[in-house]
Amino acid sequence: MNKIAVVILNYNGAHLLKEYLPTVIKYSKEANIYVIDNASTDQSIEYLQMVPEVKTIKLSSNLGYAGGYNEGLKSVKEPFLCLLNSDVKVTENWLKPILDEFGSKTDISIIQPKILDLKNPEFFEYAGAAGGYIDKFGYPYCRGRVFDTVEKDNNQYDDRQVIFWASGACLFIKNEVFKSLGGFDDRFFAHMEEIDLCWRAFNKNHKAIYLSNSVIFHLGGGTLTYHTANKTFLNFRNSLYTITKNVGKGYFNILMSRLILDGVAAAKFLFQLKPNHTLAILKAHLSFYSHYKDFRKSSNWTSSKTNYYDTKSVVWSYFIRGCKKFDCL
Repeated sequence: MNKIAVVILNYNGAHLLKEYLPTVIKYSKEANIYVIDNASTDQSIEYLQMVPEVKTIKLSSNLGYAGGYNEGLKSVKEPFLCLLNSDVKVTENWLKPILDEFGSKTDISIIQPKILDLKNPEFFEYAGAAGGYIDKFGYPYCRGRVFDTVEKDNNQYDDRQVIFWASGACLFIKNEVFKSLGGFDDRFFAHMEEIDLCWRAFNKNHKAIYLSNSVIFHLGGGTLTYHTANKTFLNFRNSLYTITKNVGKGYFNILMSRLILDGVAAAKFLFQLKPNHTLAILKAHLSFYSHYKDFRKSSNWTSSKTNYYDTKSVVWSYFIRGCKKFDCL
């Protein structure tokens, strides 16, 4: 039995499956390959019926990224999971470093490979780059990507490095750890749920690392429309959810600071003549406040740690100090 399952979540992505799934099959002989279909209405199922190497898990409705994986992974038993976006091109031997790491380091629970931009392969890709971190106020950033500044890959992150979160574009995790954590929080629907998962794992003393000798290329925006107001809404709202769930007793002061910082971001969008994004931030806060009690009650603060960040404020470093790259934060 193969020890690793490569699991792709699909919703109306037949064109992406046709483009990238053959390469996944070609270079993933060590894995069993699954596609969880979120009740697609295009030709996805018809295409998958012609691909015998892939096991299809059909869902009756679109449960989003979080809910779709939670439901689909219930029937996946392999000890290691790779949650892979459908718009990813993998490379030869991409799984070997992962299996070697899981096989030799029992304290490693989560792994992210190097993620490069499929459209511009000399550069890191926005969603994950060379591994993720978070600042004191819950703003995420990566080695190789800080806000909208993406670095060229000059081998500066060719290493094995402890990280705080791994990108949902390609996230390797031990099956038992994923399920012991309760999987993704499906109240997020999409965006930031992998950061919340990794934060909960961190609070439970599970380690996450980045491995540069496993390489993938991510199309980015292939499965979601990037820079839309809906993405802004989900990112800001779900970021507030992660703080409430994971920071612990000091969360209220963080939320008050976020109220100010997010207000500045809303004003910036307005100045850039992007009123839809300004409105999205306002809606994100209103949605968060309306669900606050539920998240507060379901939070487990007994294991929360205060050392989750290395950089106090990535906003200050980026916009005030002018630090556009990870190495000067």
